[in-house]
Amino acid sequence: MAKAAAKTSASSAERRPAQAGRSVSAKNVKVEVLPPAERVSLRAPEASIAALSKALGLTLPKSPKTSASKAGRMALWLGPDEWFLIDEAGKDLLADCAKVSALHSAVGISHRNVAFEVTGPAAAAAINAGCPQDLSLEAFPVGAASRTILGKCEIVLLRTAEDAFRVECWRSFSDYVFTFLSEAASDAAA
Repeated sequence: MAKAAAKTSASSAERRPAQAGRSVSAKNVKVEVLPPAERVSLRAPEASIAALSKALGLTLPKSPKTSASKAGRMALWLGPDEWFLIDEAGKDLLADCAKVSALHSAVGISHRNVAFEVTGPAAAAAINAGCPQDLSLEAFPVGAASRTILGKCEIVLLRTAEDAFRVECWRSFSDYVFTFLSEAASDAAA
């Protein structure tokens, strides 16, 4: 009888993304978990960039702190031969990369990461509570992206609007990052 009950409850289990549904609002800043997205870590030499850009449907950026986006797909420059790809439209980034015969490495990291959106007039101040990056609009304009730190963990940061940021972190650090940003949001609102 116990086996039957265990089997019933196991079959009705639902897998939820890490931190799903969490959000916090303070006076001038809101932190919320973004829906799951497809993510790929892409490495490629200069000679492969054109073919990969064509297959992905957007031009891979070639300059530090830059990004490109089109139709729910983003490419963030992380290094001379490294990009962080995000697709929020549910399209298969790995399949698009697999169409390219030019030398490259594309690794799916969708389940490794969790993304948070930090918005509001105090969004930059909340992030700067633990991130040394200069987030002034002059130094970090809309579309700017970089790999940096927040507190004690690595993040990838993208400015999506004057008062909005996307913060990507590894799932194992997501509770720490959410808690850090929540506390920072409260402090920034004070």
